[in-house]
Amino acid sequence: QVQLVESGGGLVQAGGSLRLSCAASGRSFSSRAMGWFRQAPGKEREYVAAISWGGGTTRYADSVKGRFTISRDNAKNTVYLQMNSLKPEDTAVYYCAADRTAWGSIKQSQAEYEHWGQGTQVTVSS
Repeated sequence: QVQLVESGGGLVQAGGSLRLSCAASGRSFSSRAMGWFRQAPGKEREYVAAISWGGGTTRYADSVKGRFTISRDNAKNTVYLQMNSLKPEDTAVYYCAADRTAWGSIKQSQAEYEHWGQGTQVTVSS
C-alpha cells in the first residue's frame, strides 16, 4: 500500500516557478512508476508527466514539455515536479499517483494508477 501527500502548490505570477513534492509512505514506492496529473476547474483530470520506478525514464504531456521536469528520490520516498515558465492555463489542482503495478513500465493513462494523493492547488495569475 502507498499513501501519497502532495505539497508545494501556491499562487504565482505568469512566468514564475513552483516545485511540487509528493511524499510517499509504504515500502513499495521505489518499485512503482509515478505520475503527476492535474484538474482545472470545469475540466477533466489530465496527464502531466510520469517517471519510471528507477527514475531513468520520463515522459511529458506536450503542453508542459520543456517547462516542467519530473524527478524522484527513492531514498526520500519523494517525487517532484519542477514547474518553470508557468502560464495561467497551468492553473489546476495537481495530483500525484502511483502505478498500480510494481516494476511496471512508465504510463500515461490514469486507469493504470492508484494510490492518489489529495492534490495541491496551483494558481498562476496573468
